[in-house]
Amino acid sequence: MDTTKSLIYDGSFNGFLTAVFVGFEQKLSHADIQCNQRAQNGLFSQTETIFTNINKAKRVWNGVKKRSSSAIKSIYFAFLSRQEGIEPLLYYYIQKLMGSIENKGTDFSDDYVLKINQLAHKVGREKHRMEAFVRFQKTKDDVYFANIEPDYDVIPLISKHFRNRYADQAWIIYDVKRSYGLYYNLDTVELISLDLTDAHVNSINKSNAFTNEEYQYQDLWNNYFNSTNIKSRINKKLHTQHVPKRYWKYLSEKKEAV
Repeated sequence: MDTTKSLIYDGSFNGFLTAVFVGFEQKLSHADIQCNQRAQNGLFSQTETIFTNINKAKRVWNGVKKRSSSAIKSIYFAFLSRQEGIEPLLYYYIQKLMGSIENKGTDFSDDYVLKINQLAHKVGREKHRMEAFVRFQKTKDDVYFANIEPDYDVIPLISKHFRNRYADQAWIIYDVKRSYGLYYNLDTVELISLDLTDAHVNSINKSNAFTNEEYQYQDLWNNYFNSTNIKSRINKKLHTQHVPKRYWKYLSEKKEAV
């Protein structure tokens, strides 16, 4: 009976790339790469714990990048989907890419390659939505705070956008679903984890965490939003396509609709 090998890594992207390197080094045709937080050992599988090695991770990254710059983006975006079983799928994808002279990363006749690219596009769309739908609220500590709850783990993808756009103010963008976020201190962006007992949503009820000026601004914004709407021309179906309801609780202009 053939045995399979499970490579258990720490959940980071560099840890995953290290596991890929080990799989290639051991000439594994199939590697069951699993995050240590979700690892499940098979009855007949061998298990090896992988310790993140930046040099090994870079070798895989650079090797894939030489073959296809678009493929490395697809791999990273698909990885951030955090879909169950994504790691063995990506291992196959990288194997196929590295084992051919041609760019097999766009061979959409292969169901696995197609799935990787579809996931990458979904994560990319979620990234753009978060960049459009984040609404900051000014706290009494003079830090602008925003909750998000994306379908995918896009926090690493939106850092550069907000760092460039809001370089003159301190801010926090926090993923309440995954319990971590970004903190910009006017100098650098750091990953943080907070002890939030409650998510701050844009409700009518005021929170003591935010300034009175913040709520005055929100009232002005809501009045402007309502005054510019022409009720007879509202297309609710089209509107929800562009602004899905799951984001409304974090949009200040939707405060009365939540």
